[in-house]
Amino acid sequence: MQVGGIEKNRTFAAVLKTIIKFCNNMKSVSISGSLRENVGKKDAKAQRNQGMIPCVIYGGKEQKLFVVDEREFKNLLYTPEVKYAELNINGVTHKAIVQETQFHAITDKLLHVDFLEVVDGKPITIEIPFKVKGTSPGVLKGGLLKKRVRKLKVRGLLENIPEDITADISNLEINDMTKIADIHIDNLEIVDNPNKVIIQVIPTRGSAAATAEEGEAEAEA
Repeated sequence: MQVGGIEKNRTFAAVLKTIIKFCNNMKSVSISGSLRENVGKKDAKAQRNQGMIPCVIYGGKEQKLFVVDEREFKNLLYTPEVKYAELNINGVTHKAIVQETQFHAITDKLLHVDFLEVVDGKPITIEIPFKVKGTSPGVLKGGLLKKRVRKLKVRGLLENIPEDITADISNLEINDMTKIADIHIDNLEIVDNPNKVIIQVIPTRGSAAATAEEGEAEAEA
C-alpha cells in the first residue's frame, strides 16, 4: 500500500533483514558477602546502620541469608549496564542475577537485595538494554525516530545472554517499524508480546511536504 509516495508500515525485518547483533556476553561483578548470624528486623536495621545490606540468594540447592557492604553494589545496581554477580559468600562462589531490590521510600537508600542463583544448564529470564546504531534515511528525510523500549526481556542460558541487543537502523525509512517478532537471536528467546513495536520512524509535517515535492518532481520528469 502506498501513502503519499511512501510505503506504509513496512516492517523493519523486511527492510533490514533484521540486523540485530550483540558483541559481548554479559559482564560480571565480583561481590563478597558474609552469612548472617542473626536474622530479624532489629538485626537487619543494625546491619544497615553499619553500612551492610541484608541479602538473600535462592534458586539453587539452598537459600542463604547474608550481608554485603553497600559500596560493593556500585557497579551492579548503579549503572546502565546489566551484569550478573559472582557472589563469594564465606568462601563459596555463586553466580547470580538480581531478582529484586528494596529502597527506602523517602531516602531512596538501598535496604535489601534478592539474588537468584544461576544453575548450570537452567535458563534465566532477565532484562537487558536495547540500543540502536546508525543513521536512519527516514530521519534524514524529516521523519522522527521513536524507540519504544529501553530494555528487552530475554530468556536463555547465562552464557548465551549478551550485555545488550543492538539494532542497525541505517536502512530504516519513514513508516518502517520493527516488532518483537522480527528479532531472532540464536539460543535466546525474547519474552514479550510479539506484536509490540520497539522501533518506528513516524512521518512529520516536514517529511510529508518533502515527499509531496518528490512526487511532483517525479511526475514532471
